[in-house]
Amino acid sequence: MSALLITLSATAATAVLALPRAAERLQLSRAKHRSLTGHARMARRVAGLIPHYAYSERAFFRSDEPDEAVALRREAGFARLSGRFRTRFARTRAETEAVRDGLSDLQFTGLYRVPFQYARHVRAQLGTGAFAASAEGVTVTDLDGNVFYDLAGSYGVNLFGVDFYRACLEEGATRVAALGPVLGPLHPVVSGNVARLKAISGLDEVSFHMSGTEAVMQAVRLARYHTGRRRIVRLCGAYHGWWGEVQPGIGNPVPTRDTLTLADMSERTLRVLATRRDVACVLVNPLQALHPNAGAPADSALVDSGRRASFDRAAYTKWLHDLRAVCSARGIVLILDEVFLGFRLARGGAQEYFGVRADMVTYGKTLGGGLPVGVLCGRADLMRRYRDDRPVDICFARGTFNAHPYVMGAMGAFLERLDTPAVAALYADLDATWDGRARRLNALLADADLPVRVANMSTVWTVLYTKPSRYNWMLQFYLRAEGLALSWVGTGRLIFSLAYDDAAFDAVATRFVAAAQAMRSDGWWEGGAPSDKAIRRSILREVAAVRLGRLGTRLGLRAPDHD
Repeated sequence: MSALLITLSATAATAVLALPRAAERLQLSRAKHRSLTGHARMARRVAGLIPHYAYSERAFFRSDEPDEAVALRREAGFARLSGRFRTRFARTRAETEAVRDGLSDLQFTGLYRVPFQYARHVRAQLGTGAFAASAEGVTVTDLDGNVFYDLAGSYGVNLFGVDFYRACLEEGATRVAALGPVLGPLHPVVSGNVARLKAISGLDEVSFHMSGTEAVMQAVRLARYHTGRRRIVRLCGAYHGWWGEVQPGIGNPVPTRDTLTLADMSERTLRVLATRRDVACVLVNPLQALHPNAGAPADSALVDSGRRASFDRAAYTKWLHDLRAVCSARGIVLILDEVFLGFRLARGGAQEYFGVRADMVTYGKTLGGGLPVGVLCGRADLMRRYRDDRPVDICFARGTFNAHPYVMGAMGAFLERLDTPAVAALYADLDATWDGRARRLNALLADADLPVRVANMSTVWTVLYTKPSRYNWMLQFYLRAEGLALSWVGTGRLIFSLAYDDAAFDAVATRFVAAAQAMRSDGWWEGGAPSDKAIRRSILREVAAVRLGRLGTRLGLRAPDHD
């Protein structure tokens, strides 16, 4: 009897001790966003279950079971578009194909422009070409002499327009020419850069890196070093570079155990942060204010019309201030990742725009004046890489090309221009200007009764679709045919430079509407899908059919090959 009592007592004690941990795990689980984006491990498992398959040429035009007359219109429109591409972009496409087999980056981006089921036929017929010959103002010219309005924005680098950065590069190279590519010693231009960066960031110290990814890596590394904690928190959908710790879901082959992915703009996330003792830092990419808890929108995942985006400045400002308060109370390092968005919202970046102060801020892209760079600014106590009382306990971080003279020269030219009246004028009424332009384009689309709208966060835009369709990704090719250049993610992200005046924007808007009208005329928005849910269900049935080995169904599904 006594043995039984002892056993029961031990079991009860174990259960009592387990209760706090179980409660903590439940709280953590509830703080994750309910989408796959919020559950990194589950997302990786699901990705591993999706088999590759491709539509036959006939099925390509009939995946949503349209009327045959509509399918024939699509075939005719696609043939016209393909012929136009072959004629207009012949040299650019030929150069691209010649280098593709030796350039792995190009193989990746070329494959993921559209949903994978359609990629085979698109690549064969609508190759866009990856080369450009020249750029001027807000336009870029390909190898065939076609001039496009630039909506790719060099992935966010060219905030002030290509001519601005060309001048920064030339002036910067002249400044440091006497020293040249000598690494180790610092060129005197670094002194001015450090002073300006401290003033802009409101922080104490600066370190230079070769990319935004490296700057974020160092920020996290230092946060762990000084807090003695191992966990980092990223918010659902946010991008912080391609290294494993901050990309724990699809796309990262290495499992991460110390990264928590929590819901953005969530009270439950704040409660988790307020109770855990193992969180070193929270990473925030303010671009997520445009599409909270969703990954960067890309046409490769545009299988229906479910893309959502809208920017609520007041709501996101409140969230950042609440997050700041919790981090301060719990000794958690708040890192603002402005590698993409830095200087785009305001001269002082997101800190100025949202009125919040971070413990560390990372910059990149545009700050390099056109050259690759990553910058970390932070509080003095967090930036120190050693301990006075423990001389061999260090947080090592160096790079051969950090503070390269030519990068520092271009950065110096950029930072000096940032303080000029001409640039200050570009920031005046920035939101009013770009919000007004978005409204203008949406009004044109509505007047033309087109199922397309745009949402924006200042000069960063995304395209939304208002009618259920499996073919929204086709719009990127019609836009290119009208002389609008997008990046490889298609209509998911349009990035304007501040060099766009009203006349240039009106030209873009006119071409955008013309592209959407041409797409509608060719029947791509006239399918039989009654809802986005019905589209997703039909895709799940296709996936199941392929996994069960039932290829060759009425949709003409084909097994993968090595094209």
